[in-house]
Amino acid sequence: MKILMVLTSHDQLGNTGRKTGFWLEEFAAPYYVFMDAGVELTLASPKGGQPPLDPKSDLAENQTPAMTRFKQDEKAKKALSQTTKLSDVKAEDFDTVFYPGGHGPMWDLAESRDSIKLLETFYNSGKPIALVCHSPGVLRHVTYKGEPLVKDKRVTGFSNSEEAAVQLTKVVPFLVEDELKRLGAYFEKAPDWQSFVIVDGCLITGQNPASSTAAAQALLKVLSNQKS
Repeated sequence: MKILMVLTSHDQLGNTGRKTGFWLEEFAAPYYVFMDAGVELTLASPKGGQPPLDPKSDLAENQTPAMTRFKQDEKAKKALSQTTKLSDVKAEDFDTVFYPGGHGPMWDLAESRDSIKLLETFYNSGKPIALVCHSPGVLRHVTYKGEPLVKDKRVTGFSNSEEAAVQLTKVVPFLVEDELKRLGAYFEKAPDWQSFVIVDGCLITGQNPASSTAAAQALLKVLSNQKS
């Protein structure tokens, strides 16, 4: 089984002068779900190389077992530092794709022609796509049969109340919850910071960092059901 993970290359948090990037738990937890399942994993980002880490994701209060494991894993750190350039990857080479979140994807991956084409190719081929936290917002320009891919689909993602809790409502280019609703999706959410994942056919979405493990597990389950 071959899985592609797509991370952001964007490191500026709007006009705040603060740094952003990918959220470490949302990479580390799925990474080990996949590796422990014996998956062949490829990491990619728009610019290639080392993707920027959101420094807030590595604060003491945000530490998780997967993050601890990652920091002691030289092979994983090397893989992360050498991501493939997104324009060089082809959906045909993989069974599925997983997008970790963090605020970074809202700026680059949401507008990336390479990302849009990649997601559309996966989905049109009947291959599942999975996105967690802010990454469901990456679907804003992705279409299926001429309509927004998320139209009439059950989805989740980082909620308006969670964005308000981190005081970035006015900083982000759009709100994930509002954008998905605008596109015609049926947006559902759990209480803030609780694990919550929705599977609607080949579309898997997770609400927040706490949903990262469950989203990756849900993706493996969809894949195994397809193959059985």
